[in-house]
Amino acid sequence: MGMPFVVGIAGGTGSGKTSVAKAIADSIPEQSVILPQDAYYKANWDLPFEERAKQNYDHPDAFDTELFIQDILALKAGKTIQRPVYSFAEHIRLKETVTVEPKEIILVEGILIFAEERLRKLFDVKVYVDTDADVRILRRLMRDLKERGRSLDSVVDQYLTSVKPMHEAFVEPTKRFADIIIPEGAHNQVGMDILVARIKLGLEQG
Repeated sequence: MGMPFVVGIAGGTGSGKTSVAKAIADSIPEQSVILPQDAYYKANWDLPFEERAKQNYDHPDAFDTELFIQDILALKAGKTIQRPVYSFAEHIRLKETVTVEPKEIILVEGILIFAEERLRKLFDVKVYVDTDADVRILRRLMRDLKERGRSLDSVVDQYLTSVKPMHEAFVEPTKRFADIIIPEGAHNQVGMDILVARIKLGLEQG
């Protein structure tokens, strides 16, 4: 395997980043691996649940960026990693890990992957998924209620107190670093076709 082609996929919460990553992986099967920034929240093992629940999870400091960068570099070097597993219901990193083997295409997705210059430098192509705020909050609401064991009150409170202001302060400004902006994410078939074509070209040139 030659040097992997690394794609960074950023955007606000509920914008469709994961759907874009999965669509790319489906278009180029057997060659792609997805690495979500959400798995790299700080462990917070030393904090009681009440304190963990109060943390601002939409700020760059919420992530274990050093470990995230270390794992991306390892995958780029052709090494297998043990990716963290994070519990969104308990707000804590679990002891278990997931084995991730290197592939020709590394799809890195997360809300704040363009906020850190050291991360940006690792991406061969930087993609920003641009979706209207009302659509994003509805998607997040449904996801957190169904998949993450959250209550309606907690999701709404978190959105108003941290998600929305942090998006405006740290996520939206990183759009300027994107090479490609895809409105509506995976629903934008023309945009996806262009992105997949660019990735395939990168593989051929690499």
